[in-house]
Amino acid sequence: MNILDSIFVAWGAISTNKLRSLLTMLGVIIGVAAVIALVAVGSGATAQVTSQIQSLGSNMITIFPTQGHRLVLADGPEILRRVPTIIRAVPSVTGSVTLKWQTEVVDTNLDGTTADYPVVRNHELAQGRFITEQDVASLARVAVVGQTVVENLFGGRPPVGQTITINGQPHRVIGVMAKKGATMGQDPDDVVLIPVSTAQRLLQRTNVNNYYLQVQDEQSASLAVAHLQAVFQQKFGRENAIRVFSQDQVLSTMNTMTRTLTMMLGAVAGISLVVGGIGIMNIMLVSVRERTREIGIRKAVGARRQDILVQFLVEALLLSVAGGAIGIIMGRLGALMISSMAGWTTIVSVEAVAIAFAFSFAVGLFFGVYPAVKAAALDPIECLRYE
Repeated sequence: MNILDSIFVAWGAISTNKLRSLLTMLGVIIGVAAVIALVAVGSGATAQVTSQIQSLGSNMITIFPTQGHRLVLADGPEILRRVPTIIRAVPSVTGSVTLKWQTEVVDTNLDGTTADYPVVRNHELAQGRFITEQDVASLARVAVVGQTVVENLFGGRPPVGQTITINGQPHRVIGVMAKKGATMGQDPDDVVLIPVSTAQRLLQRTNVNNYYLQVQDEQSASLAVAHLQAVFQQKFGRENAIRVFSQDQVLSTMNTMTRTLTMMLGAVAGISLVVGGIGIMNIMLVSVRERTREIGIRKAVGARRQDILVQFLVEALLLSVAGGAIGIIMGRLGALMISSMAGWTTIVSVEAVAIAFAFSFAVGLFFGVYPAVKAAALDPIECLRYE
């Protein structure tokens, strides 16, 4: 009996007991579907986190002073001079302020910045113009607002050219930033941007909260971080004078976390596949017992031990592979439902499908060997006597 004949015989045995075959495959179906759906959720979460972090800036490093130390505007030119891998340095003076336009009043976030902000923070301008170096030098009372401020303060009306008060001081709106949407649980559109020098005067500060630094490429980030720490250690005489957060470090940490979570979810779902394999083995053992006389007749008419082994092994593999195929469809549909109902990003990768299907095949092969060997080892005379 060749392998094709074994497949036809095995399929005939499976289709004879459709309900039992379906119940046998159920564990594999659930396991494969769970693996694909959960890995799709994990992959989607990784992609979403990566996209959100990258939207915060382009090849960006952020530095903060530690307790007892201060960053000032003069640090920016010094960083650019002493760290050649850094091409832009944007200071940030932040605080909570109250905006008023006509009778409307809203509370929002203020960020005092410079002309390089849109490039370093990867935030495009939608209307008007952005802050210039001349605005910073002249302490100009100009402002660029985010989309959330436009909606809350202006009710969607054109804000460019309007005069608003920030903590009681008048500022002319010169531009509107493009909408970014929620990022890492925060709203980057709920902001008003003014020249950093104007922000220092408004908030009565001489220091800056932090610096956003842009490195020339991703490969230079680690070198730039080490160089920055050395520069500020020399300046303050302490190793921990600043806290440095590079974009690639954050991405690496977040991706490691999401990958670990995805692997854990996949492992939990993989247990269902093992349980499904045990179910296949149990049913195949029952099938061997039920078809003992059939095995005796086959051996009596010339079937070899190898033929019997292949027949039952193919039957187990067909059950497992069919369950895997149905599980792939169910997993894909499950990922679509999760994406639609929960609003999560899901990515069904070819690798996840291939691994789940290969695992289902391996489960069928592993758990089908024992029943097949047991069937092949039966004595034909005893089989023919079996009632």
